[in-house]
Amino acid sequence: MSPAFGAMEVEHYSKGVLLEPFVHQVGGHSCVLRFNDKTICKPLIQREHQFYETLPTEMRKFTPQYEGVVSVSFEEDEDGNLCLIAYPLNGDHDSLENLDNSDCEPKSKLLRWTNKKAMLLENDKIPKEWVRQHRKEEKMKSHKLEEEFEWLKKSEVLYYSVEKKGNVSSQFKHHNPWSMKCHQQQLQRMKENAKHRNQYKFILLENLTSRYEVPCVLDLKMGTRQHGDDASEEKKANQIRKCQQSTSAVIGVRVCGMQVYQAGTGQLMFMNKYHGRKLSVQGFKEALYQFFHNGKYLRRELFESVIKKLTELKSVLEKQESYRFYSSSLLIIYDGKERQEVAVDSDPEDLEDLSEESSDESAGAYAYKPTASTVDVRMIDFAHTTCKYYGEDSVVHEGQDTGYVFGLQNLIDIITEIRDESSE
Repeated sequence: MSPAFGAMEVEHYSKGVLLEPFVHQVGGHSCVLRFNDKTICKPLIQREHQFYETLPTEMRKFTPQYEGVVSVSFEEDEDGNLCLIAYPLNGDHDSLENLDNSDCEPKSKLLRWTNKKAMLLENDKIPKEWVRQHRKEEKMKSHKLEEEFEWLKKSEVLYYSVEKKGNVSSQFKHHNPWSMKCHQQQLQRMKENAKHRNQYKFILLENLTSRYEVPCVLDLKMGTRQHGDDASEEKKANQIRKCQQSTSAVIGVRVCGMQVYQAGTGQLMFMNKYHGRKLSVQGFKEALYQFFHNGKYLRRELFESVIKKLTELKSVLEKQESYRFYSSSLLIIYDGKERQEVAVDSDPEDLEDLSEESSDESAGAYAYKPTASTVDVRMIDFAHTTCKYYGEDSVVHEGQDTGYVFGLQNLIDIITEIRDESSE
């Protein structure tokens, strides 16, 4: 193990929280990590941190809840495996207990990636043969994931079968190719900087997918402009080109990533940002249709809620003076696992295959009715956000972010079209 990391005492290590890839990350380039079921974290960028600490009250319902800052460092074992560990920023280990960590990994798993000596100190009764076998299995699993990842990187749209056994949501781990990519890149960056730095600040944010059993997530890059005021000429030209070659310039919104559960086949469908950039306006509309379709039928009951929330967000942003949300994204999230209401007098034997019959338009409404599903609409990613209240920005904008509002209105119009066309 590199001397840059130093030896960690078992007691000290157990106070930290093992960060794992956030498997529902479908877009962006910054690594998002799972802190616990209800909380995620990402590298602290000063401008984004400032946004969360000063955002207007009326915008809070449309952004993840900000939960503070932690210090993150990483360990490397003798086999070269890396992991990230979150510690309280002020060195007071007990302060992490103020967060809801009841669902965090047990100590035995926290020690899985630490050095062999520490592992044996904590588990001195574990046979050496078990330890060797455990390491061998982990290494094989890691190698398999790397091979799988290389294949996934070449696919812009793919379908991934979810195992039928057990709870569907328990099968998500390692399935999302984009989260794997971001996680590997983050580890590599930190490893390269190990000689100079092994302590980073991360911000803690609400996990917006925690309330859903099988989260379906759409990541939309909003606005007609993506580069920040401080962008270099090269960065500015690159972002302008991406906007001009995608739907961003035409309708102020483009697909940045998507994850949809296909109930009919038990598959997850992923679409990444590279495919999203290639879509025409009609292709964008078809992608939205696909997002609201579970492989058997269109989730029509979602439309009213999402249109209402998008309209409310548009009204809020129209009143925000000076804000510009360059390169920000908008998430739309719903549960791919439907909850069904069944008539009280229905025969249980007749309902055995109700889920299959429900896709048949002739199935009586008295027998099957999907409950009103919760749809979440949230703004994320504020690394390039600017506002005159920040004080230090050289460029000060006036009025509303017309590019973002333009994109929201077009998004509302397109979803409304899909709703109306599907009801004809």
